[in-house]
Amino acid sequence: MITQRAGTTALRRVAGKSNGFFTTNVAKLALAQPLSTTQTRPVATQKMTFADETELLAKQRLNRPVSPHLAIYDKQQTWFGGSIWQRITGSAFSGGMYIFATAYLVAPLMGWHLESASLAASFGALPLAVKGGLKFLAAWPFTFHAFNGVRHILFDIGVGFKRQTVVKTGWYIWGASLVSGLYLAFFF
Repeated sequence: MITQRAGTTALRRVAGKSNGFFTTNVAKLALAQPLSTTQTRPVATQKMTFADETELLAKQRLNRPVSPHLAIYDKQQTWFGGSIWQRITGSAFSGGMYIFATAYLVAPLMGWHLESASLAASFGALPLAVKGGLKFLAAWPFTFHAFNGVRHILFDIGVGFKRQTVVKTGWYIWGASLVSGLYLAFFF
């Protein structure tokens, strides 16, 4: 309560006195500064023929920086390293899911039999090598996407950005995904 009274008393004293700073100095400072600090540039237009416009555009294009092309990137890091394959396997899974879901919904109208029992019976009738190959075609993208997804999460955290580490982990991902894809296809 005493602090509140002391603060109120101090505010009354300050408000009661006229302060020369606010009445004279601020006004002088405001008038001394220019009103606008933005830059202005005169704009001039001129009539040009189509040939002159094309020539001017060609000169301007020569001064523009050239964007890097895909050929400058190290294919081992970008293509074989896993970044593009992460997108390919993810797109294959989501695309396959959409295709199967659409076919499953349309199946009764078209007379197709996509029930679990008929799919299992038709898959069971295939030779062993074909079964293993089809299972590998489903298992390898799954294992690659899973292992490389962990690698990309580590990249997001900021771990493993040295060139040697990127190359090594890329080869480890390929090896682990191939071995685990084969295991899932033929032993599971």
